[in-house]
Amino acid sequence: MSEGTDAKGAQRLRLDADISFLARLALTIVFIALTFWIAAPFLSALTWALVMAVVFSRAHRFIERWFRPSIAAGLSVLIVALIVVAPLLLVSQRLINEAIVGAAYVQEEIAKTDWAKFLAEHQWLQSLYELIGAQIDLPAILQKSAATLTNASGTIIRQSTGQVLTVLLAFYLLFFFLRDRVAALDMLTRLSPFSRAETDRLVERADDTIYAIIYGALVIAALQGALGGFMFWWLGFPAPALWALIMGLLSIVPVLGTFVVWIPATVYLAIEGRWADAVTLAVWGGVVIGSADNLVRPLLIGEGVRLHTAPTFIALLGGLYLFGAAGVVLGPIVMTLTALMLEFWRERAAAEEDRAA
Repeated sequence: MSEGTDAKGAQRLRLDADISFLARLALTIVFIALTFWIAAPFLSALTWALVMAVVFSRAHRFIERWFRPSIAAGLSVLIVALIVVAPLLLVSQRLINEAIVGAAYVQEEIAKTDWAKFLAEHQWLQSLYELIGAQIDLPAILQKSAATLTNASGTIIRQSTGQVLTVLLAFYLLFFFLRDRVAALDMLTRLSPFSRAETDRLVERADDTIYAIIYGALVIAALQGALGGFMFWWLGFPAPALWALIMGLLSIVPVLGTFVVWIPATVYLAIEGRWADAVTLAVWGGVVIGSADNLVRPLLIGEGVRLHTAPTFIALLGGLYLFGAAGVVLGPIVMTLTALMLEFWRERAAAEEDRAA
């Protein structure tokens, strides 16, 4: 009777322990999910702050030799801001000026062009115009397009304001990532469910992935800038070296790209009546320059993160789809760390089999 009572008591204690464990696990998962949802609006700023902290960590350690941690972090943030913001301001100013000049040029050309004579000189356009005019209401479409452009302008302004806030928050977080990086790594090691050696490998792999992404972005920027500058020189555009630099810098920005430059240039050539040059630039930009990004980037990043080209390509596209611009970094990191964690499980299973044998 006593043994049966003791067995029931032990079973009840195990059940209580299991229920307590499941309750703690469920509560922890709920709060982790809530934490992610709270941080989700700032995920882009967190990602870029982490990228800048990893890339400039070596230079920051050198600065730390001469200054206190807070002063060293402030100086590092200032240097990074000058390195990152100055080229962006240069490109933005140039593009805005060219956009203003281009808009004025297009308006002037539309106002002074004799469209009847123009269509008479280009019979295929005359036929196309008549076909389109018979099928659709062009004035109504133009009115809707104007309204759409007006709404899009407001959206672009709001998004630009949000991007500025994201950049400011990224530099704010960068200060703490640099100053408190040792404490942050120690906390990560304590909270990680993996061993210290495994956690160190995860951190090292994440660092390698970030370096590979930055290296790939710089190589692609140089390649696309050179390809775009070459074609601008070939077609006789002024300052092709400057446009090569601008296209290279724009290719680094995930949401933008070289098309911001070569598409308006193609339209300009078409308005000028240089149809062969316009087609040449459109094909060169869409096929040659675009292929340099879609084909070469996964090769470069995949080699650095120890992933095949196909999953690297999926990681880049899937990351962009899920996380926006920050997905260029988060996608490959998630993919390569997942592969490494699965490798940990395989190593542990192999070790248990060896012990059992």
